[in-house]
Amino acid sequence: MSEQRIAPNKLVAITYSIKDEAGELLEHSDMPISYIHGGRSDLFEKIEAALEGRQVGEIVEVSLAPEEAFGEYDPSLTFTDDLDNVPEQYRQLGAEVEMRSDQGESRVFHVTNIGNGKLTVDGNHPFAGKTLTFTVEVKDVRDATAEDIAAAGEGAGEQLH
Repeated sequence: MSEQRIAPNKLVAITYSIKDEAGELLEHSDMPISYIHGGRSDLFEKIEAALEGRQVGEIVEVSLAPEEAFGEYDPSLTFTDDLDNVPEQYRQLGAEVEMRSDQGESRVFHVTNIGNGKLTVDGNHPFAGKTLTFTVEVKDVRDATAEDIAAAGEGAGEQLH
């Protein structure tokens, strides 16, 4: 078991769970994800700050308001169309549809409703508008190797969400 503490340039492995304000479990991972501590990760800032100085076996709990996590819910990112206008492969709840704006920006939309001959897609993250509590357990801490750092620089890191 490592006695190292989380600090910049440490490779950290964590497991996590995410709950909403009502305490409902939204997401859970028992499979550790790794990141390089110190600004080279996709972890939310507040979570990374709470992990600073921790070591293997420690658990941190961090609450994030919508603006600190997945943002406020934006109703302008929902679209409804006649079911007949939607390709067959998207006619199921939860289906992902990638759409591009006129400016070439891409966003993933999820089918959230099908009924009365209509289909609705939503481009908001499923956790948008929610205050979330992340419970994070430190599974491993070690010095990051040059290979770890290079991989993180190439976007190989995993997101905590």
